[in-house]
Amino acid sequence: MKFLFTSFLLLFCLTQPSVFAQSKYELNSGWKCNSILKVKDQGTAISSPAYSLANWIPAVVPGTVLTTMLENKQIPDPFIGMNNEKIPDIFKTGNDYYTYWFVKDFSETVKPGEEVWLHFRGVNYSSDIFLNGKKLNAKKHSGMFLRQSFNITSLLQKSGVNRLAVIVYPPDEVGNPNGGQGGDGAIAKNVAHQYVAGWDWIQPVRDRNTGIWDKVIIEKTGKINIKNPHIITLVNGQRKPEGNQKPATVKVSTEVENPTNAALKGTLLFTIDGKKVSKEVTVKPHTTAEITLPDLSLENPKLWWPYGYGAQHLYASKIQFIINGAVSDEEKINVGVREIQADWNSVTRSKQISVNGQRVFIKGGNWIISDAMLRFTDARYDAEVRFHRDMNLNLLRIWGGALTERPEFYDACDKYGILVMQDFWGSGDCNGRWTDPMKRDDQWVRRKYPDDHNLFLESAADQIKMIRNYPSLAIWCGGNEITLPQDIMLPLRDSILTKLDGTRWFVDYSNSDDMSFNFLGGNGDGPYGIQPLKRFFEYRTWPFNSEIGSVGVGDYESLERFMSKENLVPPVYNTKDKKETVDSVWEYHKYIGYGGYIEPYGKAKDLRDFGKKAQLVNYDQYRSLMEGFSAHMWDWYTGVIIWKTQNPWTSLRGQMYDYYLDPNACLYGLHNGSAPLHIMFNQADSTIMITNNTFKHQYDLMWVAKTIDMNGKETSLGQAFSEIGPSTTRMITPINSSIRELAKKEGVFLSLRLLNLDKEIVSDNLYWLPDAEGNYSGLNKMPKAEISIRTKQLEKGKIEVTLSNPAKNPVAFFNRLSLVDPKTKKRILPVFYDDNYVSVLPGENKTVIMDYTPSSGEMPLVSLDGWNVKEQLVEIK
Repeated sequence: MKFLFTSFLLLFCLTQPSVFAQSKYELNSGWKCNSILKVKDQGTAISSPAYSLANWIPAVVPGTVLTTMLENKQIPDPFIGMNNEKIPDIFKTGNDYYTYWFVKDFSETVKPGEEVWLHFRGVNYSSDIFLNGKKLNAKKHSGMFLRQSFNITSLLQKSGVNRLAVIVYPPDEVGNPNGGQGGDGAIAKNVAHQYVAGWDWIQPVRDRNTGIWDKVIIEKTGKINIKNPHIITLVNGQRKPEGNQKPATVKVSTEVENPTNAALKGTLLFTIDGKKVSKEVTVKPHTTAEITLPDLSLENPKLWWPYGYGAQHLYASKIQFIINGAVSDEEKINVGVREIQADWNSVTRSKQISVNGQRVFIKGGNWIISDAMLRFTDARYDAEVRFHRDMNLNLLRIWGGALTERPEFYDACDKYGILVMQDFWGSGDCNGRWTDPMKRDDQWVRRKYPDDHNLFLESAADQIKMIRNYPSLAIWCGGNEITLPQDIMLPLRDSILTKLDGTRWFVDYSNSDDMSFNFLGGNGDGPYGIQPLKRFFEYRTWPFNSEIGSVGVGDYESLERFMSKENLVPPVYNTKDKKETVDSVWEYHKYIGYGGYIEPYGKAKDLRDFGKKAQLVNYDQYRSLMEGFSAHMWDWYTGVIIWKTQNPWTSLRGQMYDYYLDPNACLYGLHNGSAPLHIMFNQADSTIMITNNTFKHQYDLMWVAKTIDMNGKETSLGQAFSEIGPSTTRMITPINSSIRELAKKEGVFLSLRLLNLDKEIVSDNLYWLPDAEGNYSGLNKMPKAEISIRTKQLEKGKIEVTLSNPAKNPVAFFNRLSLVDPKTKKRILPVFYDDNYVSVLPGENKTVIMDYTPSSGEMPLVSLDGWNVKEQLVEIK
């Protein structure tokens, strides 16, 4: 009877545990700081609550010294114009100039049975930490990517008044920002990011991002602390997004820490979807034990898929440690049930990525960082990743000259279905792949960077633990365009990743033969500039190209946000010597030239005209880029990653939206060209093609092809029912002779559509083709299109706009829609459009949905700016 009662009590405890008074919160406001040039006292004194902070200034934490200086108006905004030149560079000032104390007063007390922990998620570069007159770290902490945790239970004051003081030192080697990639390369001697010494898309960050750059967290637990839980999901076989699923296996392990003087016995419990698995554990005093739970079988699981292939289901789960019926600690984790595979495609001679047994054609973008001054917010992460989802991309590669991305970034990727290729911290530019007269050391010396290989490995292990549970994380990459030193790469690959993850492909560097066999010679990636549209279709580049890109200048409204009026002048292209001259501010912001590609639309009259014509080029470049790679899916290519899709600074190259989150036509060209089910025009051989980038066989699709001249007259090129298998691209019909004849005089519009059996348009693609001389002569003579505009608020924060173009009108061409503030008439940012730069054929309608976050009670206006449609502002009804 006693046994039955004990068993019942144990079962009751496992199903209904009482929760200990746990809490976790950030120390993200109320910080103060001062330079060590002004403060000579020691940390033991500064961290005393009685120490006066009368002359200290408010500090930004998380943040950097520069973000604090900017907040206090001590420096101009380095993202505007030439302001960055007005800020002293650490290479000239010396490290002490940017060495700062950061101090935070906070209230916290300890109750019996509680443990209190202080966590730092990132400090750049070195630090000493003091609390209430005591130093917490035994030796100076170094490394940008190494978290710190301290048990501060015994150091908290009974009064509840506590002071934390942190001195932050800049990188040991700040490097000379001499204009090279990563400056003189010495920044890579640290275990830190490299772009801060300058790159071909950014000017140097003057403090090299010195500061407490990531979150500072106070956590309260019971006597046991759960750390670094690890969730692995195994999904055997080839799955489909729909229908019942065979079971998936969930494997769970975690570290549990006992900081007390006595052994502690309890139950480690994992719960997911109402199912539980547990294990009785005894943890010795002052030790951390790694505990593995029995495997859990999840029946008929809802799987996580990349965007475009299926839903992104996430299970809420939790790991608890229970002592005597009370939860000592609890960690909550969103679990995406999926399995990643990487196989060699012998046809393309490159790796192909599969998810849940289904191969996925990679349509990716290269991501640098959200903000070059490390001003990270959940909202900005969400917005930027959402933009990539809206481009119909399915992967982001985190470039090796930057960071291990933050958990909040991965939360957004999990939400929107974006796979992630995470580089570690190295680049061919700084780490010695090439000879470079700008570099301080020769290749042999740079090949051994960083100075502290053990710190690199320790940091890598720590960051792996931080992000390994995210289903979006698909690939680990050793470095950008170069392998890491062998005594880093081999233990990282063969022991650290095997032990701490073991579920993802590790590629030794971003354009390695293991990823994409280099049969062309050269570097294995690129090109990076503007290209003829047909080249994307006919030139066979590397089979899984990790970096290929083009232009990306925004329009006038984008440029005027960070340029003075005197600099708002368009580039001038000289047709004789084929050179482009640009304003000095454009050069400073790393403009990449359009060359002669604006000229076929007519020489730009002013910057507004240049910006509008640049958007036509932008749209065509990125639509054709993705269509060209899709045209050779699985025979030439297994994937492509665009260099690059966003800018963390006000740069004038490689961006689908600007730093201020204003999209340009690159985004919508990609949105079109990357659509999962897509009809397209092969610019090289003038054939109509269909690509099906889904797992479904698509039946009963009617393709319809026609041209529309500049006055709106239509000519049919044919229509027929077709079908296409899953994950396939194929040619439908050639139209070369017809299209050449129709376009030769002044160009022509080519409309390609797919319709389903309900006559609904499932793919809609409109091209503007040049005349026989390669010019868009007809566009400049198009009659005006008088269209009607209807607006409707669907719900708070969601606007529907319908453009109607009467029959016998010309095409209402390339209309940019925006939401604008009714007072300033400036664009509201960010706004998410389900399409933009839209064209409306004669006798048809086009509806666009706009999604935004209202900031006031006043309704915005809809702005319309088209090629042959008058600019206008419309009230929302």
